[in-house]
Amino acid sequence: MTSAPPPDLPLDPALALLPRPRRLVRRDGVLTLPERVVVSTDEPGRPAAEHLARVLAGGTGRSPAVVEAGAVDAARVTVEVRVDGDADLPPGPRGSRTESFRLTVTPQGATVLAGGPAGATYGVVALLQLLPPAVLRRAPVGDGPWVAAACVVEDAPAFAWRGVMLDVARHFFPVHEVLRLVDQLVLHRVNRLHLHLTEDQGWRLEVRRHPRLTQVGAWRRESQVGADVVGPEGGVTASFDGRPHGGFYTHDDVREIVAHAAERGITVVPEVETPGHVRAALAAYPELGVTGEALEVWTRWGVCEDVLNTEESTVRFFQDVLDEVMELFPSEYVGLGGDECPKAQWRADPRTQQRIRELGLADEEELQGWFVGRLAAHVEAAGRRPFGWDEVLEGGTVPRSTTVMSWRGLQGAVTAARRGHDVISTPDDRVYLDYRQSELATEPIPIAVPLTVADVLAFDPVPPELTPKEAEHVLGGQANLWTEHVDDARRADYQLFPRVAALAEALWSADVAGPRDLADFQRRLIVHRERLVAMGVEARPQDGPLPWQQRPGVPGRPVSREDRAAHMATLTANITD
Repeated sequence: MTSAPPPDLPLDPALALLPRPRRLVRRDGVLTLPERVVVSTDEPGRPAAEHLARVLAGGTGRSPAVVEAGAVDAARVTVEVRVDGDADLPPGPRGSRTESFRLTVTPQGATVLAGGPAGATYGVVALLQLLPPAVLRRAPVGDGPWVAAACVVEDAPAFAWRGVMLDVARHFFPVHEVLRLVDQLVLHRVNRLHLHLTEDQGWRLEVRRHPRLTQVGAWRRESQVGADVVGPEGGVTASFDGRPHGGFYTHDDVREIVAHAAERGITVVPEVETPGHVRAALAAYPELGVTGEALEVWTRWGVCEDVLNTEESTVRFFQDVLDEVMELFPSEYVGLGGDECPKAQWRADPRTQQRIRELGLADEEELQGWFVGRLAAHVEAAGRRPFGWDEVLEGGTVPRSTTVMSWRGLQGAVTAARRGHDVISTPDDRVYLDYRQSELATEPIPIAVPLTVADVLAFDPVPPELTPKEAEHVLGGQANLWTEHVDDARRADYQLFPRVAALAEALWSADVAGPRDLADFQRRLIVHRERLVAMGVEARPQDGPLPWQQRPGVPGRPVSREDRAAHMATLTANITD
C-alpha cells in the first residue's frame, strides 16, 4: 500500500480512492483521454463499459464508443473491460471473486480485469475516481484535460452485503430521486438499495390484486412536523403541517428502478412490513386488523398500536402481496418487517387469544414469530430468502433460514448468529443516518445520539463476542435512512453524505492491512467531496449545517449514548440467550 502524504502536502489523485483499496501501486506518467474514447468489452463487462461511456459522455461532452472485444485494432482502444472468473484476483467474501478487479492505468490506456460483472463496474468506478471530479457532472464545464494517474489497483470487498436503506413510506421519494440515489451509491460500491415500502404512514407499492392499498393507503391528510414534545406534566403534543402527502410506485416505476440499479451492479431489495407498522394497509382494508374499525392513514410518527389480525385470510392477503412483490423485484432477499409490533390489541382480543391456543403457542411473542414464519415459508417456496428485523427472534419460532437485520445494537446479531441465522448488522447507534451528526444546536431536527463520520467509519458489523465460525453468518452491514424528519432529496443528501462514504469504507475495506486511519480517510474525503459536488450532492459541510440546511424551531429528540444503550439493553433482554 502506497502511504498517504502528510496533511500539508497536495494529495495525489491516485491516493484519493474511496473506499481504500487493498493494493495500490503508483506508476510514472498519466493517461490523458483522447478526443475519441473507445471502450472495448466482452459481453459480461458490457454493463460496466456502458456505465463508463455514459458518465464520460456527460462530464466530458465527448461520445465514447463501446465496441465488442477484438472489433477494433488494440491501438485504438482507450479502455478495455474484461471479465474472467478464473483470473488471479484478490478474493472477496467466502473466496468469491465476482466483485474483485484489477485496474491498470498506463499512458497508453486502461484495463479493467474483473472476476464478474460487478467487479467490472467497481473497476470502472475506480477509473472514474482517478479522473478530475468534473467528469461526474451531467454536462461538460470545461475542456479538460481528462487525466488519470498511471497506477495499478487491486481490490475486493470485505463484506458481501453493503447496503443503504431508504424509507420511502414516511416520506415518498419520486422515481427520479431514487434513480439519483442509485447513481450516488454506485460511486461508493454500495451493492444493495433496500426500499422500505410500507408503513403506518403510507403504502408505496402498487398491488394490482389489492388496489385500495394505494388508492387509499398511499395518501395521508397531513404529516407531523418534528418530534413529539413532552410537557412538564407528562402530556405529549405534536405539530402538523396541514398538507396532504403521498405517492406510490407503479409496476413500471419499479421495473425502471430495478433495471437502472442492475445496470450499475446494485440489487434493489424490497420490504413489506408485517404484522405491525400496517396502519396504511388497515386504512385500505379494515378487515385485516384486530378491531376491524375504519381507520385513516396515520399522520403521526412513532409506533402505532394497530396491528394485523392473524387469521388465515390475512396470511393469504399478504402472501398475495408478496407474490406481486417477487414478480417485480428479482432480489434474492425479501423483507417481511417484524419489528416494533405492539401486543396490546392481541392481548385484549378474545379471537387472537383463541388463535394462540389453537396454534399451540405460548404467548404473543410466539404468535408474532409464527406469523412472520408463515410469510417466510411462502417466500422460501418461491426460491427467495426472507429477512426481518431482530424482533423476529422474540419467541424463538421464526425459521432458522430467515436472515436477521440487527438494529437494536448488535445483540440481535449475536443471538441470531448463535442460533444459526444469517445476519445483516445495522445497529442504530452506528449506522442510522437519520440520527444527528453532532452536538451542535444547529443540527436540523436532532434525533437520538450524535453519529459522526468517524463513528460510521469505525463500524464493524461482526460483534466481537462471536467465534470465527459464528462470524461466518454475518453477511455484512447496512445504513438506514428513516424519513420521518427527511422530507425531500436535499434533506436526504445532508443526512446521507458524507457518512455513506465512511460506511462504504467500513464495509469494503475492513480487511485492508492496518488499522482504519481516520486522518487518511479525511484527506481522501477532501477530494471525494469535490466528486459529490460534481454530482449535485448537497452533503453536510464538515463544520456543520449551512443556514438553509437548519430547521430552527422544529423539535427533535436528542438522547445521550448512555441513555440509548440502557434503553436498547432493556428492549433486547428477551433475545439475549
